[in-house]
Amino acid sequence: MCGIAGIFHSETPKPVDPIRVERMCEAMVHRGPDGSGVWTELGVGLGHRRLSIIDLEGSPQPMHSTDGRAVIVFNGEIYNYRKLRAELEREGATFRTQGDTEVILAAWRRWGPDCLSRLDGMFAFALYDLDKRQLFLARDRFGVKPLFLSQLSDGSLIFASELKGLLTHPLMRRRLNPQALDAYMAWGYVPDTHSILEGVTKLQAGHFLLLEQGKPLTPQRRWWDISFAERSKGKEADLSAELVHLLREAVQSRMVSDVPLGAFLSGGVDSSSVVALMSEASSEPVRTCSIGFDVEALDETGYAQRIADTFETSHEARTVSQDDFSEIDTLAGMFDEPFADASALPTWCVCQLAREKVTVALSGDGADEAFAGYRRQVFHHNEERVRSLLPAGVRGSLFGGLGRVWPKADWAPRPLRAKTTLLALAESGEEGYARALCITGSNIRSTLYSATLQQELGGFRPEDELIGVMQNAPAQSGLDRAQYADLSFWLPGDILTKVDRTSMAVSLEAREPLLDHRLVEFAAKLPDTMRVRGTTGKYLLKKCMERYLPQDVLYRPKQGFVTPIAAWMRGPLAKDVRAIGQNSVLVQSGWFDSKAVTALADGHISGASDHSRTLWQLLMLEKSISRLGVQG
Repeated sequence: MCGIAGIFHSETPKPVDPIRVERMCEAMVHRGPDGSGVWTELGVGLGHRRLSIIDLEGSPQPMHSTDGRAVIVFNGEIYNYRKLRAELEREGATFRTQGDTEVILAAWRRWGPDCLSRLDGMFAFALYDLDKRQLFLARDRFGVKPLFLSQLSDGSLIFASELKGLLTHPLMRRRLNPQALDAYMAWGYVPDTHSILEGVTKLQAGHFLLLEQGKPLTPQRRWWDISFAERSKGKEADLSAELVHLLREAVQSRMVSDVPLGAFLSGGVDSSSVVALMSEASSEPVRTCSIGFDVEALDETGYAQRIADTFETSHEARTVSQDDFSEIDTLAGMFDEPFADASALPTWCVCQLAREKVTVALSGDGADEAFAGYRRQVFHHNEERVRSLLPAGVRGSLFGGLGRVWPKADWAPRPLRAKTTLLALAESGEEGYARALCITGSNIRSTLYSATLQQELGGFRPEDELIGVMQNAPAQSGLDRAQYADLSFWLPGDILTKVDRTSMAVSLEAREPLLDHRLVEFAAKLPDTMRVRGTTGKYLLKKCMERYLPQDVLYRPKQGFVTPIAAWMRGPLAKDVRAIGQNSVLVQSGWFDSKAVTALADGHISGASDHSRTLWQLLMLEKSISRLGVQG
């Protein structure tokens, strides 16, 4: 795992200062404390920070191809590199190292951009072909590894694994992107379609850029997409057997490492499944770690310990205090862009614990998106069945009317929140799912924004982006469309961003075996009933793991990392929350209405209402833009 950066002059090649590239990399030293390198040629410069995982001494970067005609900087891991290497050797390629980086170079020299479809892994890389004078930037299928881009006023393109790498460049502007701010307030993160800074973009998951000197910059091109357009027709027993086989292959391929390796273990279905299959494939006890809370209702360490005992892992657990909020400033600095998923704090804690023992940790991320494990997906699936029974006009008047007069009960579990369900049923499936994902709805956002910001937004609505993703999805059912949105929109913007930044902050490589693309492609072909059965999500995954895991682990209600932010904001963070509406950068910038923000804070602190998630968004936004020095 590494950090990469670079500068490319496209239309007018000019010398690149290696010191400038080096500074971009130094801003990301946490991503690669084991080594660094810079290479420059007329019109291009590539930089690298290395965290040594495979071929510890033999694969320094930037790396040249054997013939010296291509150079690469690479962040990630290619899990099938040995198989690819053997294929390339049969076709005449020669290798000087034992790692995966050189395999990408050889694959490019043999297949060009088509090499991407042959790579099984997580990656973001920049490859320069000296013969063609082309820069090739690519990102993996799901967006596990990030890549930020910006075209500067001098015509150059700069890129880096994190936004902080770009910010070292003296020509970088720090002006707020209003649409990104609104998208952040809707979702709690800045999706890959935006960046908090104007002029900055992100190479999107499953996309590449192929740029040539002497020619204008070209748009990103998609090289992979997940499709729900086909259906498997096998019997449940056959599909279950195939799924176990794919799970084993995915886990075993990600256990290749020249440094200590372990796993996160929450005690839930996904991480427990990974640990079970790791234990099956390992001759030594698997190293596992978990984080618990000093609030019994939030603590899952008992389940994690049970799985650790079952598979005789070498287990480490640590308890985090419910009042452990002192590191939120550090947390904001990890993400650069505002990021309001409160589970980032315990995720960072478990990464710190893992790093004490290992350099690589396998996680259970991706299964909920691929196999329909989120409650919202199950609700959406069942709501879609109701929608199919009534015309849109009837639903709108019947459920919409009831929803408008029904008392609000956001404190209740979703099945008991009749108002939320009724309003969702009155809308299209896509509108309803956007409502379910949204943290701060448009009605509240509009009251918080100043007239100036609303004018700059010009009618932009973040929900429309998600709705468009769902409407254009290669899908057959409403469940398909919801999962497609989660895999292509939510997963890279929220879950994978969280894990990448918190793990890289402590120089830990996190791997996601349940995002093996063959596994996800298999899941996308499953009939709806093999994904959701009644109120049970991840149906087939749970059934096939019954031979490994206890029933109460497989079928207990999903919990996940929960942080008590509502209590924090009525207690030790109350002063910080009140300050947002009074003398914060947000108010001084003219983006937010001071009275509206203050009223929101007062209502929460008094206990009259629960606005904790919106206030957490505002608090993290305040800290992020203060660090970035963003201008309005």
